[in-house]
Amino acid sequence: MGSPMRVAGDAARKLRRDDSGSAIVEFIFAATVLLIPMIYLILAASQLQAGSYAVVGAADQAAKVFAAADTPAQAQADAREAANRAMNNFGYSSARTSISCDSTCLSPGSVVTVRVELDVPLPLVSDFLDASVFSVDSSASQRVDRFG
Repeated sequence: MGSPMRVAGDAARKLRRDDSGSAIVEFIFAATVLLIPMIYLILAASQLQAGSYAVVGAADQAAKVFAAADTPAQAQADAREAANRAMNNFGYSSARTSISCDSTCLSPGSVVTVRVELDVPLPLVSDFLDASVFSVDSSASQRVDRFG
């Protein structure tokens, strides 16, 4: 047998050399530090893509609605309503819509252009702060029928 001090020293050395279980702790720490920002980046990219789809759809639909209207006043109101509905379908409510005509609005052969702009909110952050890093916009043009 050995002296009690020697036995205690051998046990202490064995414990210091035993690394079992430390790899899993290191993996969990590294995964947490690396994966959380990666997941947030994916969420932010998804939010940006959804905003892009929303403005493209809203501008396209608003231009088509404007070109099919009977009067310029009705066309303006209907186009803005179409853009707002399209944005609401995607879950956005703060888009800006501008409408312009190349000549007299709704005259045969004239071209109407609708531009929709949106400040895309940051995921998780915009619930607490009014923060937006991304701004997306789209414009769509539609020719008014020549023969009505």
